[in-house]
Amino acid sequence: MPDEPETLEPAARPAGTIAPAAIVAPPGAAPIAGDSSVPGRAHRWTLGLVTLGLVLAALNLRPAITSLGALLEEVSADLHMSGTVAGVLTSVPPLCFAIFGITAPRLARRFGPAAVVCAGMAAIFAGLVLRPFAGGTAGFLAASALALMGIAVSNVLMPVIVKRYFPDRIGSMTGLYSMALALGTSVAAAATVPMTQALGGDWRIGLGVWAAVAALAVLPWIPLVRDRDRDRGIAGTGTGRGTGTGAGAGNEAKTGAKTGAKAEATAAADRTAAPLRITRSRTAWALGCFFGLQATGAYITMGWMPQIFRDAGVPASIAGVLLAVTMVMGVPLAFVIPRLATRMKNQGPIVVALGLCGLSGYTGLLLAPAAGAWVWALLLGISNCSFPLALTMIGMRTRTGAGVVRLSAFAQSVGYLISIPGPLLVGVLYQHSGGWGLPIALMGGLMVPQMIVGTLAGRDRTVEDEC
Repeated sequence: MPDEPETLEPAARPAGTIAPAAIVAPPGAAPIAGDSSVPGRAHRWTLGLVTLGLVLAALNLRPAITSLGALLEEVSADLHMSGTVAGVLTSVPPLCFAIFGITAPRLARRFGPAAVVCAGMAAIFAGLVLRPFAGGTAGFLAASALALMGIAVSNVLMPVIVKRYFPDRIGSMTGLYSMALALGTSVAAAATVPMTQALGGDWRIGLGVWAAVAALAVLPWIPLVRDRDRDRGIAGTGTGRGTGTGAGAGNEAKTGAKTGAKAEATAAADRTAAPLRITRSRTAWALGCFFGLQATGAYITMGWMPQIFRDAGVPASIAGVLLAVTMVMGVPLAFVIPRLATRMKNQGPIVVALGLCGLSGYTGLLLAPAAGAWVWALLLGISNCSFPLALTMIGMRTRTGAGVVRLSAFAQSVGYLISIPGPLLVGVLYQHSGGWGLPIALMGGLMVPQMIVGTLAGRDRTVEDEC
């Protein structure tokens, strides 16, 4: 990945500082989205719109994958896919995330992060609309890749959007959109099969329905497309709760002015800093490997877990619900874990706890897949919460806006490259061994290096200090 200077993001404020309340356009700049005659209202309106956009975007970052996992057997049969080809299909998401995710910083610098996310949501919608009309495997893969391209750039820019608009609430906002992501994942996994059956049993209709949800996610980002220069026009004016009166208003103004001046000074330093050579950071590599190993487990789970249960004698509808249980565990935990992580200097203990849950779940899946299905689904769901933890650490392992852009793109691109062979290898092992013993043993074995690199990534340091 080329080492280029980043100037996209404002520098982060330390936790606990007062967020600026007004957004003031610099001289000669285009009007900022949400601007009005009342700066405090404009700022609150913009943040509310960003929050809605984050939630709706997160809801659409996984249904393209988990809805397919629930109907993989039907899709494979109709399109005449072998086990190996199906394994390739389940490897397409991380491949697209690695290829297209690395382009996100460059696109965000040119067009602004909100505009890129808006385009990403539109690509998801287009891919999900086109996929049911695919006449063969190649067309199906191409339409899936279009949707996954949109998911890829949005994946990378979610932490950037959070740090850009909510620098003093990284944990809570990461938890919010991680919770929405888990909700969208689990609903798609649970509802796709019964919804397909209710609509006549055609898998094409069952997959195509999710395009309607993707269309909604485009809307909140449209007014934010012009907000690309927000970081150059921040002026601190208090807490953002109103104008206040008397001494209280004066204190708020003084505090806001100090905060704004500090943010401007730090942002200026960020813009003039030397290029960040992210590849020299051990923490960045550790975080990339951690991201890759947790993504390997997640995409194997989303792509193959329903099939594991179906082969163990579990009905298709129940297998989809079991996957939904695994995914829905991320709804409450994705909100709790980031908040807990931001209160700890070292996130290693959380990494180990999640890894042990995963190791236990895979062991149970190997020994008694049907008898303890609900327990294994719960344990694997807890383990999958390594994803919001990794996103939180991206924000915590950087000091500057430039740092979070580079680290997010680097960690996710490296991580998804690492995760590509996993689902494919599971498909090959399943086809040639005739059972799930070797694939599940592989999944469980990967939890050990995941705990090791996650512990290294969780140490209290920043990539700027290592580059």
